[in-house]
Amino acid sequence: QVQLVESGGGSVPAGGSLRLSCAASGYTYSSNCMGWFRQAPGKEREGVARRYTGAGGGGTYYDDSVKGRFTISQDNAKNTVYLQMNSLKPEDTAMYYCAAGPLVLTDCIRGSPGYFSYWGQGTQVTVSS
Repeated sequence: QVQLVESGGGSVPAGGSLRLSCAASGYTYSSNCMGWFRQAPGKEREGVARRYTGAGGGGTYYDDSVKGRFTISQDNAKNTVYLQMNSLKPEDTAMYYCAAGPLVLTDCIRGSPGYFSYWGQGTQVTVSS
């Protein structure tokens, strides 16, 4: 089992920045793909960024809507994954979730929510215009 706890959400004006944190505990060694997802009211959960550390080489992957603005990173010593969000837009407003799972590289790149075994409770991000 892996437990994930997100923090760092809040309300910012458009153009602002936030850094989300996801603290992982439990059998974290089994989760070679860590990801951030978001879900706005009335919309489906969508992938934002993923980080793969499994066989075949590591890498980071972003959805088009956040490329160049968001950065996923990981501090292995702290078992924490971060999402640095810059140049925030009102359409970034959503509940943000951290997820983890033992995935193959192609599934981590695709980033479908159904691939991930473990989820945090979410942290709200609100961007005002």
